[in-house]
Amino acid sequence: MITLSDEAGAQFQKMLDDRKLAGHGLRIFVEGGGCAGLQYGMYYENTQQEGDTVLEVKGLRVYVDPFSAGCLKGASIDYTETAMVAGFRIDNPNAASTCACGGSFRIAGG
Repeated sequence: MITLSDEAGAQFQKMLDDRKLAGHGLRIFVEGGGCAGLQYGMYYENTQQEGDTVLEVKGLRVYVDPFSAGCLKGASIDYTETAMVAGFRIDNPNAASTCACGGSFRIAGG
C-alpha cells in the first residue's frame, strides 16, 4: 500500500529513537484542507484504531485509517536533505493534481 525509501525509513526511526518512543510507529493520514482540497499528515502513534490498516514498512509500524488508505494506495514516501531544505516528500499516484508546495492534493473525481 505505502512504501518508504531507505532514507525515509531511517529518518522516521531516528526521530522515534531521539524522542525515546519505543513501541511507537507512524500514523499517516489524509484530511481535508490545503489549497488543493486534501492534505497529508503524520504523527507518532502506538495504538491501532478500529478499521486501521497496520503495515510493517522498513521495520517501522505504519497505521493508516480506511479513508486515508484509499487515498494513499501505491504512495511512496522519500526523505531528502539539501543545503536549502530537508523533509519528507510523498509521491501519490492517486493525486490528480497537487499544489505548488506538494503538501496538498486533489484526487480524480473528488
